[in-house]
Amino acid sequence: MQDLMTMITTLRRPRLLTRAAKIGARDYDRDRHLQRILGYGAMPGSGAALIRLIEMEKEQNSRRRDNDAAYSLVRHLDLLIALIGEAQLFQASRTSQYQ
Repeated sequence: MQDLMTMITTLRRPRLLTRAAKIGARDYDRDRHLQRILGYGAMPGSGAALIRLIEMEKEQNSRRRDNDAAYSLVRHLDLLIALIGEAQLFQASRTSQYQ
């Protein structure tokens, strides 16, 4: 199985969607955004949150590719923003562990 960062870096999404998500990730607030997306309750760690976000985003991307009526661009963008934000937090925590 691939590690989390490899899974994230190999995602291929439309350029405009990716650019919008990167811009949105600048204002990412874990407490506010992640709870809204995953549901309220105990906050998972960055690794667990990333796994759930990847699964949710894959499902949303599948809807996009299938032209499913249930596809929501706003939801997909929210998921990508959270995914990028969590990946940055995860990477920062891994970097600080090795210093």
